[in-house]
Amino acid sequence: MAGGSRYGVEIRAANAGDAADIAALLSAASSPPTAREVAERLEAAAAGGAVLVAENWGPLAGVVALRWVTTLQQARPTAVITALSVGEDDRRRGIGRLLLKAGAQAARSAGCDLLEIAAASPDLRGFCESNGFTPAGERFTRALRKRRGGEDDG
Repeated sequence: MAGGSRYGVEIRAANAGDAADIAALLSAASSPPTAREVAERLEAAAAGGAVLVAENWGPLAGVVALRWVTTLQQARPTAVITALSVGEDDRRRGIGRLLLKAGAQAARSAGCDLLEIAAASPDLRGFCESNGFTPAGERFTRALRKRRGGEDDG
């Protein structure tokens, strides 16, 4: 999937060759993946959703990953943004908005009726609100495997 261009930025589907740049874009995450881990996960991530990148001169400028989720409460799937990151040098140039627009189009094409950001860190709050998102409650998470050190989660 290729998207529009703005300021020389092209939005396109991610491929295995993008793994190192995507890992660098996600390096600020609480548990950032390595380039190898990204390469291993890209195909699976795109199978039930989409992974789109903003290609600029040099390293990638940004990435958005979406997952299509079917729930019992909704008649149609929900598109959940699981990652959204723009490189520090490329922020405030409209790249995040371009990624969001391309992701929303991919979600509509997949039959989704709702777009949710699961990876909304506090620094993304203003971006989300300025792009039409409204808060929809709090999320809780729980590990499904034993933690290191032998503690049981269950």
